[in-house]
Amino acid sequence: MADVKTTTARPSGSQAGKPKNSNNFLLNLLVVVGAIVFAIIIYKFVLGSVGNFDDGAARHKPKNMMGTMYTGGPVVPVLISTFLIMLTFVIERGFTIFKARGKGQTGEFVRKVQYHLANKDVNAALAECDKQSGSVGNVMRSGLVKYKEMISNTELDTEQKVLTIQKEIEEATALELPMLEKNLVFLSTIASVATLIGLLGTVLGMIRAFAAMASSGGGADANALAEGISEALVNTALGIGTSAIAIIAYNFYTTIIDGVTFGIDESGFTLTQSFAANYK
Repeated sequence: MADVKTTTARPSGSQAGKPKNSNNFLLNLLVVVGAIVFAIIIYKFVLGSVGNFDDGAARHKPKNMMGTMYTGGPVVPVLISTFLIMLTFVIERGFTIFKARGKGQTGEFVRKVQYHLANKDVNAALAECDKQSGSVGNVMRSGLVKYKEMISNTELDTEQKVLTIQKEIEEATALELPMLEKNLVFLSTIASVATLIGLLGTVLGMIRAFAAMASSGGGADANALAEGISEALVNTALGIGTSAIAIIAYNFYTTIIDGVTFGIDESGFTLTQSFAANYK
């Protein structure tokens, strides 16, 4: 799905990104639709298999956990699809964000670049960016290309050159960060919605349980009462479990993105200060 792009070549104007955005929407839609279809198949043919029930096709007496999950009712496939969507984007974001971290420690990478720039060896600094191969390296590389260009520029004064380098870094950053944050909205939304869906299933299950008690005049049919309570508890468990995983993944990924953002800011400061000091 989303990959971290290098910033050495970028489309300009309103043409940049339109097909990409459309593509991303279609892929996300495909993930959602696919998860819903797969969840229904799991609910009907895996959880609802007659082998999971003591009373066979009647499906009122589960004999294992899968049968118990089936008794959770129609909210269960909704929760399963929510879980599958969450799991898909946890994996997709993991590939993208860990790739964006690059290789090695960001602080060590910045120190190596500082060393090469202090020795006025821009090519060696560019080589370090290629080795880092992450978002920080991509932004630093864009800045270094402009840095190298400004060294030989005779039309601008030092302050204007520094501003030009800074602008290049800001443009590169504007391309990198959205790629990291894309699709995290699914995780943050599911973290809240899954609990609410589970609560809805819980309420529906308790309604069934109390309806069974009412229809029996206080001496509730044991099967009907157990089925209602089971529906309530299964939906609660699925909703809370999905929400918990989504919250953990979201916070974990945003922490990594914050570290990458700090590294980008540090690299930008390094370039501008180095140029101002070495090429007055």
